[in-house]
Amino acid sequence: MTTWAFVFPGQGAQKVGMGRSLVENSRAAKEVFEEASDALSLDMEKLCFEGPEETLRLTENTQPAILTVSIAAYRAFCEEVDVTPAYLAGHSLGEYAALVAAGVFRFRDAVYAVKQRGKFMQEAVPVGEGAMAAVLGLPSERVTEICEEAAEGEVVDPANFNSPGQVVISGHKGAVKRAGDLAKAAGAKKVIPLSVSAPFHSKLMRPAGERLEGVLKRFETGMMTIPVIANVTAKPYDAEDDVIPMLVKQVSSPVYWEQTMAVMKDLGVDRVVEMGPGKVLSGLFKRFDKAFAPVAIQTYDDIVKFREAMEG
Repeated sequence: MTTWAFVFPGQGAQKVGMGRSLVENSRAAKEVFEEASDALSLDMEKLCFEGPEETLRLTENTQPAILTVSIAAYRAFCEEVDVTPAYLAGHSLGEYAALVAAGVFRFRDAVYAVKQRGKFMQEAVPVGEGAMAAVLGLPSERVTEICEEAAEGEVVDPANFNSPGQVVISGHKGAVKRAGDLAKAAGAKKVIPLSVSAPFHSKLMRPAGERLEGVLKRFETGMMTIPVIANVTAKPYDAEDDVIPMLVKQVSSPVYWEQTMAVMKDLGVDRVVEMGPGKVLSGLFKRFDKAFAPVAIQTYDDIVKFREAMEG
């Protein structure tokens, strides 16, 4: 029997037009968009379908928009396809979608929380002071050592352990540059500066986490109906009480995605479905182990094809 995991993307997966075909073909998806618009007092369809890109790219818009499309894809999929995941996970922001799918948060609470999360993350560091870069072709341990060496009193941290040989670093602009230079000298294949508005998942984000805690504590949490693998530990949550402390910590801690994929393999997951915009996570799973045979559900057509393949 197949053991399924559903995963949800993080920031960077957004594109103008996302979610349109879901809303046009699925009542469940349309209701998700209506709920988001109502919770945030903004037109989520207009933001996702028309942008413009500069508006969609603002962190406090990007985060609720991606969450909305991800949950719209999930609910439309669940109406059409009879597949229940054994595990859920999401990359950074995507963890909120996983927790909504698991029944821990109501969607309207989560979409409000991630809008605030985006705002707090943006405000934690003045624009231009932080940076992020992807380091390709070095072992994770070596990148961690390089960050310690390059800090020189500033902050530079591993932010995302995405896959073997792909680690994103984050922190003060100068420290990220020094770490990038050291990484190249140590034999990194490439160091790619990322076009981001803040140094996410570095210690510089701690003030954002503290502010986020106040928002999250306002919400009621439900029972977790499907195990969710946490970014901060790369292990399934032990209890619902751990969710808010972990999400607070997640803002300024690395995303252990490579380790999450390894844990899924150990737990017996053999098929992965990515729900929401983009195919970033599908690519990471494919590189990690082709046996996962990941499928990305971005449009209503993707759902129809998936259902036909299951029936066939």
